[in-house]
Amino acid sequence: MALYRLGPVLAFPDPMEAEPDGLIAVGGDLSVGRLKAAYLAGIYPWYSEGDPILWWSPDPRMVLFPSEMHVPRSLRKRMRTGAFEMRWNTAFTAVVEACANAPRPDQEGTWITASMREAYGAFHEAGYAMSVEAWIDDALVAGLYGVSMGRCFFGESMYTLVPDASKACLVELVERLGSLGVEMIDCQMYTEHLARFGAREITRREFLGHVRAHCDEGRPLQSVNG
Repeated sequence: MALYRLGPVLAFPDPMEAEPDGLIAVGGDLSVGRLKAAYLAGIYPWYSEGDPILWWSPDPRMVLFPSEMHVPRSLRKRMRTGAFEMRWNTAFTAVVEACANAPRPDQEGTWITASMREAYGAFHEAGYAMSVEAWIDDALVAGLYGVSMGRCFFGESMYTLVPDASKACLVELVERLGSLGVEMIDCQMYTEHLARFGAREITRREFLGHVRAHCDEGRPLQSVNG
Protein backbone atom coordinates (compact mmCIF):
# COMPACT_ATOMS: atom_id res chain seq x y z
CA MET A 1 0.00 0.00 0.00
CA ALA A 2 1.01 3.64 -0.38
CA LEU A 3 1.91 5.08 3.02
CA TYR A 4 -0.85 7.39 4.25
CA ARG A 5 0.22 10.99 4.96
CA LEU A 6 -1.93 12.66 7.59
CA GLY A 7 -3.51 16.05 6.94
CA PRO A 8 -5.41 18.46 9.19
CA VAL A 9 -8.43 16.15 9.54
CA LEU A 10 -8.24 14.03 12.72
CA ALA A 11 -8.71 10.70 10.96
CA PHE A 12 -6.59 7.61 10.32
CA PRO A 13 -6.68 4.95 7.63
CA ASP A 14 -7.92 1.44 8.36
CA PRO A 15 -5.22 -0.22 10.54
CA MET A 16 -5.78 -3.47 8.66
CA GLU A 17 -4.06 -1.78 5.71
CA ALA A 18 -0.80 -1.22 7.64
CA GLU A 19 2.61 -2.13 6.27
CA PRO A 20 3.96 -5.57 7.32
CA ASP A 21 5.97 -3.94 10.12
CA GLY A 22 2.86 -2.15 11.42
CA LEU A 23 3.52 1.33 10.03
CA ILE A 24 0.21 2.88 8.98
CA ALA A 25 0.71 6.65 8.58
CA VAL A 26 3.19 9.52 8.74
CA GLY A 27 2.92 13.18 9.68
CA GLY A 28 0.13 15.03 11.44
CA ASP A 29 0.61 16.33 14.95
CA LEU A 30 0.48 15.21 18.58
CA SER A 31 -2.52 17.24 19.69
CA VAL A 32 -4.91 15.82 22.28
CA GLY A 33 -7.54 15.32 19.58
CA ARG A 34 -5.10 13.52 17.27
CA LEU A 35 -3.86 11.22 20.04
CA LYS A 36 -7.41 10.39 21.09
CA ALA A 37 -8.34 9.54 17.50
CA ALA A 38 -5.23 7.37 17.18
CA TYR A 39 -5.86 5.28 20.29
CA LEU A 40 -9.52 4.84 19.39
CA ALA A 41 -8.28 3.38 16.10
CA GLY A 42 -5.75 1.07 17.80
CA ILE A 43 -2.82 3.20 16.62
CA TYR A 44 0.04 4.86 18.52
CA PRO A 45 2.94 7.21 17.65
CA TRP A 46 6.56 6.05 17.79
CA TYR A 47 9.48 7.79 16.12
CA SER A 48 12.98 9.12 16.77
CA GLU A 49 14.16 12.69 17.26
CA GLY A 50 14.50 14.45 13.91
CA ASP A 51 12.16 12.05 12.10
CA PRO A 52 8.57 12.79 11.05
CA ILE A 53 5.84 11.48 13.35
CA LEU A 54 5.22 7.80 12.55
CA TRP A 55 2.01 5.95 13.48
CA TRP A 56 1.85 2.20 14.13
CA SER A 57 -0.57 -0.70 14.48
CA PRO A 58 1.54 -3.89 14.73
CA ASP A 59 0.33 -7.40 14.03
CA PRO A 60 0.39 -9.37 16.26
CA ARG A 61 -0.28 -7.17 19.29
CA MET A 62 0.91 -7.96 22.83
CA VAL A 63 -1.87 -7.59 25.40
CA LEU A 64 -2.53 -8.51 29.01
CA PHE A 65 -6.03 -9.41 30.12
CA PRO A 66 -6.40 -8.70 33.86
CA SER A 67 -7.97 -12.11 34.52
CA GLU A 68 -4.89 -13.81 33.02
CA MET A 69 -2.20 -11.99 34.98
CA HIS A 70 0.34 -14.15 36.80
CA VAL A 71 2.19 -12.60 39.76
CA PRO A 72 5.36 -14.40 40.92
CA ARG A 73 5.04 -15.53 44.53
CA SER A 74 8.22 -13.75 45.59
CA LEU A 75 6.99 -10.45 44.17
CA ARG A 76 3.58 -10.81 45.81
CA LYS A 77 5.30 -11.51 49.13
CA ARG A 78 7.51 -8.42 48.82
CA MET A 79 4.58 -6.20 47.95
CA ARG A 80 2.69 -7.43 51.01
CA THR A 81 5.54 -6.27 53.24
CA GLY A 82 4.88 -2.68 52.17
CA ALA A 83 8.27 -2.38 50.50
CA PHE A 84 6.78 0.14 48.07
CA GLU A 85 4.22 2.87 48.50
CA MET A 86 2.07 2.81 45.37
CA ARG A 87 0.64 6.07 44.06
CA TRP A 88 -1.33 7.14 40.99
CA ASN A 89 -0.89 10.36 39.01
CA THR A 90 1.16 12.22 41.62
CA ALA A 91 4.34 12.52 39.52
CA PHE A 92 3.30 11.98 35.91
CA THR A 93 5.88 14.35 34.39
CA ALA A 94 8.69 12.84 36.47
CA VAL A 95 7.73 9.32 35.38
CA VAL A 96 7.74 10.27 31.69
CA GLU A 97 11.10 12.03 32.05
CA ALA A 98 12.58 9.03 33.85
CA CYS A 99 11.29 6.67 31.16
CA ALA A 100 12.86 8.88 28.50
CA ASN A 101 16.22 8.86 30.28
CA ALA A 102 16.27 5.18 31.26
CA PRO A 103 19.05 3.22 29.50
CA ARG A 104 17.71 0.62 27.04
CA PRO A 105 20.27 -2.06 26.08
CA ASP A 106 18.40 -2.82 22.83
CA GLN A 107 18.16 0.72 21.48
CA GLU A 108 20.12 3.93 21.02
CA GLY A 109 18.60 7.14 22.34
CA THR A 110 14.89 7.41 23.16
CA TRP A 111 11.64 7.55 21.25
CA ILE A 112 10.17 9.66 24.08
CA THR A 113 11.22 12.90 22.44
CA ALA A 114 10.68 16.39 23.85
CA SER A 115 7.60 16.70 21.64
CA MET A 116 6.26 13.39 22.91
CA ARG A 117 6.82 14.42 26.53
CA GLU A 118 4.97 17.67 25.96
CA ALA A 119 2.14 15.93 24.10
CA TYR A 120 1.54 13.28 26.74
CA GLY A 121 1.72 15.93 29.43
CA ALA A 122 -1.19 17.67 27.71
CA PHE A 123 -2.94 14.31 27.31
CA HIS A 124 -2.53 13.78 31.05
CA GLU A 125 -3.99 17.21 31.80
CA ALA A 126 -6.95 16.28 29.60
CA GLY A 127 -7.54 13.18 31.71
CA TYR A 128 -6.39 10.49 29.28
CA ALA A 129 -2.78 9.71 30.22
CA MET A 130 -1.95 8.41 33.70
CA SER A 131 0.95 7.13 35.74
CA VAL A 132 1.49 4.48 38.40
CA GLU A 133 4.41 5.14 40.73
CA ALA A 134 6.44 3.22 43.33
CA TRP A 135 7.90 5.25 46.17
CA ILE A 136 10.31 4.44 48.99
CA ASP A 137 10.63 7.01 51.79
CA ASP A 138 9.13 9.72 49.56
CA ALA A 139 11.62 8.95 46.77
CA LEU A 140 10.24 7.98 43.36
CA VAL A 141 11.94 4.69 42.45
CA ALA A 142 9.85 3.37 39.54
CA GLY A 143 6.87 4.12 37.39
CA LEU A 144 4.91 3.45 34.25
CA TYR A 145 2.55 5.53 32.17
CA GLY A 146 -0.05 5.00 29.50
CA VAL A 147 -3.43 6.01 28.15
CA SER A 148 -6.89 5.28 29.55
CA MET A 149 -9.75 4.88 27.09
CA GLY A 150 -12.92 3.49 28.63
CA ARG A 151 -12.26 -0.13 29.58
CA CYS A 152 -8.91 -0.29 27.78
CA PHE A 153 -5.50 0.87 28.94
CA PHE A 154 -2.68 1.41 26.46
CA GLY A 155 0.73 1.06 28.10
CA GLU A 156 3.54 3.29 26.86
CA SER A 157 6.71 2.88 28.94
CA MET A 158 8.11 1.97 32.34
CA TYR A 159 11.36 2.31 34.26
CA THR A 160 12.86 1.32 37.60
CA LEU A 161 15.74 2.30 39.84
CA VAL A 162 15.46 -0.64 42.26
CA PRO A 163 14.66 -4.35 41.78
CA ASP A 164 10.98 -5.31 41.56
CA ALA A 165 9.65 -1.75 41.73
CA SER A 166 8.44 -1.50 38.13
CA LYS A 167 6.98 -5.00 38.45
CA ALA A 168 5.03 -3.77 41.46
CA CYS A 169 3.75 -0.89 39.32
CA LEU A 170 2.54 -3.34 36.69
CA VAL A 171 0.74 -5.47 39.27
CA GLU A 172 -0.83 -2.38 40.84
CA LEU A 173 -1.96 -1.18 37.40
CA VAL A 174 -3.54 -4.43 36.27
CA GLU A 175 -5.23 -5.29 39.55
CA ARG A 176 -6.59 -1.81 40.18
CA LEU A 177 -7.85 -1.30 36.63
CA GLY A 178 -9.25 -4.82 36.53
CA SER A 179 -11.29 -4.05 39.66
CA LEU A 180 -12.69 -1.00 37.82
CA GLY A 181 -13.84 -3.04 34.85
CA VAL A 182 -10.92 -2.54 32.46
CA GLU A 183 -10.91 -5.45 30.02
CA MET A 184 -7.55 -5.16 28.25
CA ILE A 185 -4.06 -3.75 28.82
CA ASP A 186 -2.23 -3.04 25.55
CA CYS A 187 1.50 -3.83 25.79
CA GLN A 188 2.20 -3.12 22.09
CA MET A 189 5.10 -5.47 21.34
CA TYR A 190 6.22 -8.87 22.68
CA THR A 191 8.74 -9.03 25.53
CA GLU A 192 9.65 -12.04 27.64
CA HIS A 193 9.27 -9.85 30.75
CA LEU A 194 5.59 -9.16 30.02
CA ALA A 195 4.95 -12.74 28.91
CA ARG A 196 6.03 -13.95 32.36
CA PHE A 197 3.17 -11.89 33.81
CA GLY A 198 0.61 -13.49 31.51
CA ALA A 199 0.65 -11.12 28.54
CA ARG A 200 0.21 -12.76 25.15
CA GLU A 201 0.02 -11.92 21.47
CA ILE A 202 -3.27 -11.64 19.62
CA THR A 203 -3.95 -10.74 16.00
CA ARG A 204 -4.49 -7.13 14.98
CA ARG A 205 -8.05 -7.97 13.98
CA GLU A 206 -8.79 -9.42 17.43
CA PHE A 207 -7.13 -6.45 19.10
CA LEU A 208 -9.19 -3.96 17.12
CA GLY A 209 -12.31 -5.87 18.09
CA HIS A 210 -11.48 -5.33 21.76
CA VAL A 211 -10.79 -1.65 21.12
CA ARG A 212 -14.16 -1.18 19.43
CA ALA A 213 -15.96 -3.11 22.17
CA HIS A 214 -14.29 -1.63 25.23
CA CYS A 215 -12.98 1.88 24.55
CA ASP A 216 -16.41 3.42 25.32
CA GLU A 217 -15.96 6.23 22.77
CA GLY A 218 -12.76 7.33 24.49
CA ARG A 219 -14.09 8.26 27.91
CA PRO A 220 -11.17 8.23 30.38
CA LEU A 221 -11.37 6.65 33.83
CA GLN A 222 -12.17 9.21 36.49
CA SER A 223 -11.69 7.22 39.70
CA VAL A 224 -7.95 6.45 39.78
CA ASN A 225 -5.88 9.00 41.67
CA GLY A 226 -3.71 9.44 44.73
